Amino acid sequence: MAKAGTPKRPTRDEFELEELGSQLVEAKDDGDERALTVWGETEKVRGRITVLDSRTRLVHVDKNGVTRRIPFLDIMKVIYE
Repeated sequence: MAKAGTPKRPTRDEFELEELGSQLVEAKDDGDERALTVWGETEKVRGRITVLDSRTRLVHVDKNGVTRRIPFLDIMKVIYE
């Protein structure tokens, strides 16, 4: 029986995930600050992408010396601000 009231993460096709991955690699290579729309969070996550860990599928975002690790599949959009 499925949990009631727990919203499911939207599904995305292979093309959308590949495009998101390309945007993250570009953001990491540029070293510029980006805003990420993250599933389940009300505010955008802002910072520099420092590590794309393919083993754990986590994206490390650094803001003022504090690093957040965000699951790749939870990232909905990358915004250049």
